[in-house]
Amino acid sequence: MSCPKKDTVEPHVVKEEVIAAGKWVKLEKTTYVDPSGSTRTWETAKRTTRPSHTAADGVGIIALLKRTLHKDCVVLVKQFRPPMGCHTLEFPAGLIDDNESAESAALRELKEETGYKGEVVGVTPVTCLDPGLSNSTTHIVMVNINGDDIENINPTQQLGDGEFVEVILLPLDEFQKKINEFLTKDKIVVDSKVYIYAMGMAQAFFKPNELPVLKQ
Repeated sequence: MSCPKKDTVEPHVVKEEVIAAGKWVKLEKTTYVDPSGSTRTWETAKRTTRPSHTAADGVGIIALLKRTLHKDCVVLVKQFRPPMGCHTLEFPAGLIDDNESAESAALRELKEETGYKGEVVGVTPVTCLDPGLSNSTTHIVMVNINGDDIENINPTQQLGDGEFVEVILLPLDEFQKKINEFLTKDKIVVDSKVYIYAMGMAQAFFKPNELPVLKQ
């Protein structure tokens, strides 16, 4: 005998009211209806810079540096993040400009932050970053870098005023191990996307044919 289903409604936003706004970020009170039909409120952080032509605020770039007689390396950036109060280890990333595609934004940001010129090999759909806090969204863009290209042998960053970014190269086949070494010697926080990617690479490299043993 099945239990009767409770009446539910489609959850939806009723209204959004700005509580405070700055140049780059604003805080809103979001009034919404939950599945039970109750009206509730939520505090939501939003960027003020999202272009009108896209549902994504920016791009994150998973860039692989490929060179003859070298291991493939993941290109990361280390920078001080004021909200964290410390340095972070992240994928290169940035906001999408007006009338700019995700692919173009990724190649531009990669060049600016790391000096490398790359080729886009894949783009994700729009993905959320921290949906319990913000409506911030991104495309993750996969880029290959030909390290033998003359432009990429001694890359030069094109950083803007107030930007201080250190480029970090970590071998793909030891990615998680090298990140863990960073954590033991530096006061640094790793971006969750970076560490999740590292865990996936560890599984792919070292446990591709391992069958899970289920507890009885």
